[in-house]
Amino acid sequence: MSTFAFRAIDVAGTPSRGEVEAESKTAVTEQLRQKGLIVLDVSEKREAMRIDGFMDRFQRVNMRDLSVFSRQFATLISSGMPMLRSLYTLEDQTEDEKITAAIVDLRKDVEAGSSVADSMERNPMIFDPLYRSMVRAGEGSGRLEQALDMVAVQLEKLDALRRQVRSAMTYPLLVFGFAVLVMAIVVAFIVPVFTGIFEDLAKDSGEDASLPMMTQITVAMSDALTQYWFILFPAIGGMFFAFFQWKKTERGRRQWDAFKLRLPAKIGDVVQKVAIARWSRVFSGTIAAGVPILQAIKIAGETSGNAVVADAMEDVYNSVRQGGTIAAPLGRSDVFPTMVTHMVSVGEETGQLEQMLAKVADFYEAEVDAKVKALTSLIEPIMIIFVGVVVGFIVISMYLPIFSLYDKIR
Repeated sequence: MSTFAFRAIDVAGTPSRGEVEAESKTAVTEQLRQKGLIVLDVSEKREAMRIDGFMDRFQRVNMRDLSVFSRQFATLISSGMPMLRSLYTLEDQTEDEKITAAIVDLRKDVEAGSSVADSMERNPMIFDPLYRSMVRAGEGSGRLEQALDMVAVQLEKLDALRRQVRSAMTYPLLVFGFAVLVMAIVVAFIVPVFTGIFEDLAKDSGEDASLPMMTQITVAMSDALTQYWFILFPAIGGMFFAFFQWKKTERGRRQWDAFKLRLPAKIGDVVQKVAIARWSRVFSGTIAAGVPILQAIKIAGETSGNAVVADAMEDVYNSVRQGGTIAAPLGRSDVFPTMVTHMVSVGEETGQLEQMLAKVADFYEAEVDAKVKALTSLIEPIMIIFVGVVVGFIVISMYLPIFSLYDKIR
């Protein structure tokens, strides 16, 4: 038995609300109808957060699985299958557990009389604002299957963009991580052996045991890693924790996103193009789905993945709300190139804003592809040089005392 909160009205139009225990939302609806009430909404009261539920909040739903669900949902609806039967079918064949649980909630809500969009509002971790807004617009216009198809296309495009950037950065990160691991092993286990040899040679030869500056730096790094690891590792972990906590704050997120746009070696350029590609793709999709323009502007800014773009869209929102254009505030923002501003302006003038934004998205997705490949080609030799310099520094610092002692003995 679960506890459900309900809102209803009687035949005279008097509102009524309360709580009732039942097996399901359908049972609650039936109980209320037997009492002569017209059900407006039924929602299950959530229990106190459990540890498994808390951990689920940190597990994002797979974007590809969500796009497959959206396309299947659209196909079932367009085939003429009733809504509840479509949801039962999706519930049986969806493999992702989080999406399956969301479908179960969706089906129960629809059985209780809720709309699809209202039910999705109760699962914000699965259905983001973009998804919910496009579905709501599709329901309102009677084109839910088309809205779901558009959502699937948007998710596939965004997933492809994310995978493209991730796959390009995987190899350099693996090489860098392996290099750091090898250098840590050398400094922690091999350098102390050489240090002992230096001390023995110095004692046997009766010479001064002082080491060259390069060797002293390497030995200091080795001592810090081997003797003070219980301070070093927690300190590094604390710095990472503090950084991520700072990045979660509103000020920290804005400063970090602005910093990413200024990164050297064309990295900031790639970050900017990724943000514009996401922004234009989402903006085009929401307009095509029939989402009101002000709401579409809000969603495009929130889902762009960059606070600087989101701030620019706040200016666009204020401009459009006061009867202004979209292109004018975009032109005043440093994050949007001139080409984007001109294409948006032409789209507004010709009534083809959706098509222009789609072209902008296509262009910048292709640009991201080319820039990421070029950046990867640039990063690889830089990393090889970096690893070579560090390894060379360690090797030279280990051999310098041997050469020095040999000269003194000779």
